[in-house]
Amino acid sequence: MVVAIDERPLSASLLTGDAFVTLGRAPVSLRADTASDLVVVELEFSDSTSRLAALLPDPITVMSFDALEPAAAALASSMGTTDPPSSPERQGDPVICRVMAKTVLLSVIRAWAAGDCAPEGWPSVSTDPFLDRVVDAIHAQPGRDWTVERLAGVGAMSRSVFAERFRTAIGRSPADYVTEVRIDAAKRMLSEGRSVSETSRELGYASDEGFSRAFRRRSGMTPSAWRAQVLSAVPA
Repeated sequence: MVVAIDERPLSASLLTGDAFVTLGRAPVSLRADTASDLVVVELEFSDSTSRLAALLPDPITVMSFDALEPAAAALASSMGTTDPPSSPERQGDPVICRVMAKTVLLSVIRAWAAGDCAPEGWPSVSTDPFLDRVVDAIHAQPGRDWTVERLAGVGAMSRSVFAERFRTAIGRSPADYVTEVRIDAAKRMLSEGRSVSETSRELGYASDEGFSRAFRRRSGMTPSAWRAQVLSAVPA
């Protein structure tokens, strides 16, 4: 497939298994030499990740993506409408589609960064190195009992100063950010076939019920339902 950005063709054509992501900064045209299916998914970066999005090139191209990220490539290959047009939409289909698209996008960015393409300091959620230290700690150990006091200690700040700086820089409370990281980690674990109970324990939840409530508030589905739909979408 030949890709042109603002009427300028890429230096190399895309082959089966390559990944291509555009951030919409310039018009894109595609030309396939053979019959092809095209699935278009639009995603919007949240306010808390807008700084990272600004550092990304447009477009992002990852050659042999299917070899670098086989699970995400399998998800991408199963996305799109394959049922007859008359088939009714199943409950949760839009949610699952968004989650699959987000997983593929994050995997493309990870593969791009792993190829020594990322700028120095990537990824930095804020311009504050002390807050970046806190964010790195949360991502490294999402299942830890992260109280505000403990997070403030990681950032070498008082509790009140930390809470205010974190909310100003990240756009949400520390507790809300921890929950978001945990649910994102849960989705990765569940998509790998881990059980709900195992995922709940590893992410620091006191009970499966508490984990299920938190997961459903964020995703609109229970962990078991989300896991079943995602695993059923991955080709055997």
